[in-house]
Amino acid sequence: MALVESLSLELGQVMPDFVLSDPNQASHQRDTLMGENGLIIAFTCNHCPYAIAIWPRLIALSKTAQDQGFGTCAINPNIHPNYPDDQPDQMAKKIQEWQIPFPYLIDETQSIASAYQAQCTPDLYVINTKAELCYHGRLDDHWQDEAHVQQEDLKLALDDLSQGKPVSRTQYPSMGCSIKWQ
Repeated sequence: MALVESLSLELGQVMPDFVLSDPNQASHQRDTLMGENGLIIAFTCNHCPYAIAIWPRLIALSKTAQDQGFGTCAINPNIHPNYPDDQPDQMAKKIQEWQIPFPYLIDETQSIASAYQAQCTPDLYVINTKAELCYHGRLDDHWQDEAHVQQEDLKLALDDLSQGKPVSRTQYPSMGCSIKWQ
């Protein structure tokens, strides 16, 4: 397990469109996942301890985010033969087990992760309805233990955006396991 941080990306850049399928082979397009204020995109997986640690918080935040006008989706770029826990059939099991209320999508060719310059799982993005990058950073200030969280960075960014304000806080990189590039 190699610890990697997300890249610092230029805010305001238009992020690529995508059409990806979930484990049931239903197709999802970026713009149809979008809420009235934007979309949270989480590059993540099933096996990474960093991703596993924040899944419950991401699921809970997605419900608040929906009330604020944001859609949520997760994208798994680790469809790799050496990581069987991340295969689509295992994703389907996790959707049921964790009661994931948003699409968990398969990036089998890793082209979307590459286009977004995703580096790790989790790697978190928020785009507005024009697909402009508004936030790229960590979920909160303590990935390992929710009880020690003092600042919910992604939630604070959503609060700003839902009120029509730019994200005013410093954006700290996400960190996690490296994406398992083929």
